[in-house]
Amino acid sequence: MAKRGGYPGGMGMPGNMNNLMKQAQRMQRQMEEKQQELEEKEFTATAGGGAVEVTVTGKKTVSKVKLDKDAVDPDDVEMLEDLIMAAMNEALGKAEEASSAMMSGMTGGLGGFPF
Repeated sequence: MAKRGGYPGGMGMPGNMNNLMKQAQRMQRQMEEKQQELEEKEFTATAGGGAVEVTVTGKKTVSKVKLDKDAVDPDDVEMLEDLIMAAMNEALGKAEEASSAMMSGMTGGLGGFPF
């Protein structure tokens, strides 16, 4: 009598599922390692021709702000605020780009999953 239903080769699916789980666990470890590396990196940006320099970490926290003496004008605080904001946004943008690039590099291999 012929076999009906099931997977060709009998127990083929459990082996594939084990390989899939191992692959997912390996990818998770790699993502955690890459995330740790990213969090330890620093991203620096300047504004006003270098008058303001801001450094942020991969965790997107400010680690350093450097101001040129000439950028500090008590009569024009708004300009200094704008320069700090511009440098901050650029540094945070660099951190976000690095994070996105890391994630797309890691998830680019998901096309190999059979679903």
